[in-house]
Amino acid sequence: MSDALPCVLFVDDEERILRSLRMLFRGRAEILATTSGREAVELVRSHRVHVVVSDQRMPGMTGVDVLREVAACSPPTMRILLTGYADLDAMTASVNEGEIYRFVEKPWDAQRLIATVEQAARIAMDEFDAQASRGAEPMAAKPAVTAERAAAHVLVLDEDGAIAAQVRELLPPAVAVTRAGDLESALEALATQNVAVMIAQLSSADGDVADALKQLKRLRPAMLAIVLSSLRDSRLLLGLINEGQVFRFLLQPPPRELLRRALIAALERHEALRTQTRLLRRHDVEAPARAPAATISARVLGAWRRLREATVARIA
Repeated sequence: MSDALPCVLFVDDEERILRSLRMLFRGRAEILATTSGREAVELVRSHRVHVVVSDQRMPGMTGVDVLREVAACSPPTMRILLTGYADLDAMTASVNEGEIYRFVEKPWDAQRLIATVEQAARIAMDEFDAQASRGAEPMAAKPAVTAERAAAHVLVLDEDGAIAAQVRELLPPAVAVTRAGDLESALEALATQNVAVMIAQLSSADGDVADALKQLKRLRPAMLAIVLSSLRDSRLLLGLINEGQVFRFLLQPPPRELLRRALIAALERHEALRTQTRLLRRHDVEAPARAPAATISARVLGAWRRLREATVARIA
């Protein structure tokens, strides 16, 4: 990575917030700042911006809109949503459309924000350097990896089997689909199969499944998680974004076409992660507050340990 300072763009409609962020990152980054979402996108188009930190509530163009356009025009740029309120719809859009790296709440913890932005900047700088050295087109210009080409396996955590049946209908026959009726069975399947995408239904914000998803990303960073839930719980989603890098969050029951697009996008992303391992850093997660043994019930702890042993053996 270059020794040059990273370029960080802050977007907020309040000048006082921008002043605070400039002061916080002075000497740590080349700083760009704007109160306009549209100008932010133009700055990304005309500059090599490593990280965009955008507020959500802005007139004319929301933070999610900004980050969605940034993702389209500059895929290596890391995206962080900064907001003073927990709006589930905005958070859902931020992960489904903007594919954000982190969700940071106001008032922010200064050291935590600095660490998050610096980590994101390192990832982006390495990706920009790799892109320049290979002389290739930006990631967005590359042809997509189709589901038919991917040697993929999809695991569906589904009590009654309805979602698994729908997934089988939506995906081509080349993609294997396995159903697990409970978390213990899902963990056993993960210990023996190379799963590309896991679809999990959440019925409780505090249950084993939510905790396991946060831990699984650390064990299997290339596996993408699609979460289905009827829970309108912004705190749940915040944890799944920052600690689990959940790929998509769909309110249940998901529209058929929305689920299909999420599945295809996840399979394509998994193939990219499998073949371009440097991209795995873009899926780094925050350390969870508690270790797996403290969060997962005794009923499934044995399956979790077997999964960990299988992962270590596979890496070795």
